[in-house]
Formats: sequence, structure tokens, C-alpha cells
Amino acid sequence: MDPLWTRRKFLNRAAGSACALAVASPGQTPEPAAPASSPFRGRFVTHISVVRVNQIEVTPSRSIGEDEAPANSPQHIRSRREAFARGCPDGRMTWAISWLALNDTRPEYQEARRLLASYQRQYCDEITFIPGGYFAPMYDTRQHIRDTIHNALQMISKMVGNGYRPQSLVAGFMDAENQRYLATEEGIHVCQGQIWSQHGIDNGDGDGGICYPYYPSRDHYLKPAQGPADFIDCVCLDGWTCDFLAARRNGFQGGFNSRMGVGPIETVQDLGEQVGRREMIDTTAMHFDAGHALNGFGWVTGIWEVSIGHDPDLAWWLQSIKQRWPDTRVITEGEFGMEWRRHVPSNASLNYRFDAKGTGAPGSEKELEIRWFMNREFRLALLDNWVTGSPRMVVDFTRYDLPAHEPQALQREWSLMNVLNQKGTRPQDRPIRLGQLPSDDRQRIFARYPELRRWA
Repeated sequence: MDPLWTRRKFLNRAAGSACALAVASPGQTPEPAAPASSPFRGRFVTHISVVRVNQIEVTPSRSIGEDEAPANSPQHIRSRREAFARGCPDGRMTWAISWLALNDTRPEYQEARRLLASYQRQYCDEITFIPGGYFAPMYDTRQHIRDTIHNALQMISKMVGNGYRPQSLVAGFMDAENQRYLATEEGIHVCQGQIWSQHGIDNGDGDGGICYPYYPSRDHYLKPAQGPADFIDCVCLDGWTCDFLAARRNGFQGGFNSRMGVGPIETVQDLGEQVGRREMIDTTAMHFDAGHALNGFGWVTGIWEVSIGHDPDLAWWLQSIKQRWPDTRVITEGEFGMEWRRHVPSNASLNYRFDAKGTGAPGSEKELEIRWFMNREFRLALLDNWVTGSPRMVVDFTRYDLPAHEPQALQREWSLMNVLNQKGTRPQDRPIRLGQLPSDDRQRIFARYPELRRWA
């Protein structure tokens, strides 16, 4: 596949499908029903809207992709905020503004900045910076990224006024050293710093991490810190909640979009309103039904560029969430990360579990079920056909106790892959039975999840 294929280019080739919109399927009872170990509780949605000039501003002086200035007009920004308010009148959202949008002197961008500042005062929205159009480490040096972040945060404080300072940075991908810099030098302890399971799409690859909050290691941004020596006091957050079945694919493998989930490009725009909206709410249910039961909390997140529109879909999605899960809190990225940080001081207690059946949307086979186990030491995924009762196969086993190193040169590949990876891009990435893993790996798994012995 062309490495420069983007989510949007795929839409021109993806075949749409249609079926009647229905109420999302009830959440499945997790198996086994283990008690949640985290002291953090509740259901949370964080929505981020991006205001930019160019589609991908990889550095302050270099852009690739399309000029999107007309689609980031004040009118478009107002439309997005009004849609968010229709969906959740008491909610708070995060706005991420790019370098060019911060510095553009045209009247429409001056007005856009005034609007964002007014939303912070009126609604307590968060206004923060997005460096590199999601892909800063792939295109720029760590030092230059650091300087850009520092200058942009000062501009945002001046733009909003009254001593304002965001609680988070929205980055797409962000290297470990700059997440450490955010915490120690900028006083920001939350970074949307990884895009979970992304590989073979857009301009950066980063599979191998944990899809819920964790503290990154100084060794690698996708590796949870193993202890005080490599601990970074910055909560690293995912950028897009994806359908777990679709996300196991590499790029557009099989003609499906591996980023399908709660984003409008991969759902409504690709599949049509009826099927797309159903997929958005079904993916949400993976976290707010079974996921909530297993983990004690559920979190769904997404970054929607102002330029893509889909404002009615945002309003519908938020309204549907509040109707089905009325206890859901819709808050800013920084609020969510800081609240998690107050309850969870280290990675020692991390024990995320997910049990998801396919939704039936293209790429999410209804007869398949995937179980994820994610903790400080490793992540493990088991896949089976629950209709035929096929054996549960290991499709991912990533150890976090092994050495890991980030790239030092500029490149698109920033994944963390070792024993077996779900994307299937290497010869060793073939699904195997749990009992076929090496003995020491099996013991490592069974020490934490003894109930899995029956599937070996």
C-alpha cells in the first residue's frame, strides 16, 4: 500500500453499504466478570476539535496536504460549537489550534482566535496547541518540537488572557522526551500523545501501546513506565476510539478501514448516515457497557477537524450517549487526564480489560470476539469465532519489560512491536494458540490472569 494513503483518500475507493438504523446492540456480559481494579470510576467522553490552515502542518515552515483555510472559517467554528452544545449543553470540549492558525494575520483567523478565547471564558472549554499536524516526531527534531511547543503555549496564553494555561497538549504522536519536557518544564501533565493501533494510514505508524491512560516510559512513548527510574509524570492519552475488531487490521487490509470507530470520516462519510451512526454508538458501547463493567470506568475520545464538518453527526452522537448512558461526563482532555492522575499515581495498578464482539459493520465481523488484556508488563489479545466456538488465538502479545528505543532519525515508523503484533506485518505475526507461546511467556500471562490457563 502507498504509505501516503490517507483516511480521506480511502473514501474514494471504499464501497458503501446501507441498512436500517437500529438501536445499538446491548452490551455483552464480560467473561469472566472480574472486578475492576482501578479506583477511577465513571463514563467519560472527551471531544477535541482542530482549527488549522493546512491539512498537515508538519513543521511551522512546512505543510503537506490541502489548504483548508476556507473550511476553518469563524462560521465553521461556530457551527461546531453549536453542534456540541446541542449534543451536550453542559459539556466542555477541547480546541486544538495549529501553528499557522495561531499566526495567520487574515481577518478570518483573527476572528477565529477571538472566538476560541470567548469559548474558554463562556464554557470553560480548553484551548491548546497541536504541533506537527499529528506527526511532529516523524518530521521534526525533538529540540525544534520543544521550542515550537513552548512558543505556541505562550501565544495561547496571550490569546486567551487572564493568565490562562491549558492542562493538556494535543499531539497525535509525541515522543517520550517531549512528554517529559511538558511535565517538568511546562507544567502540563496530560498529553494526547499516541494514536492507538494506527499503522498503514496517514503519515505515521504507532501500534503497540495501551488504549487507556498510562504514564509513558522514558525509553519509548508507547511503553508504560516500569518504575520510578523511567517514569514520566505525563498522562498519555489515545486520540481516537476505534472498533477493536477493525483496529486489528493493518491500514486498509481487506478493503476495510482499520480506524473505523467513533470518527465521522471512517463511519458516516464512508458507510452512510444510518450504518455509520450505528457504528459510532456500537463502538461507544464497547467501552460504556462491557468495558465499564470490567474496568470500573469507560472512556471514549475522538479528534474531529473543523474542516471535515459532520456537525449534525456530532450532535446526534452526544445526544445518543446522554440518552443511553445519562451518567456520562463530557469534559475537556485536560480535565479527564488530571482526574485520572489524581486517582492513579503510577502504572503499578493498571489492568485494563476489554471484551468486544463485532458490530457487523464492514471490517467488524459480527461472529468474531476479541478480548484485550493491558497492564504495565504486557498487552495480550485473544480472538475467536463465538458462533462456531473456534479456539481462542493469540493475535497480539507485546511485552513492556523488554528494552525499547524510539527512532532517533526522522521516519514514519514509531511502533513498539516485539513478540507478536496484531497488524500481521512481520513473519512472526501469525495467530497462535495460547499454549504455543514460549513457557516463560505463558507463565508471565498466567501469573496475572490464571483463568486463561483453560484456553491454553
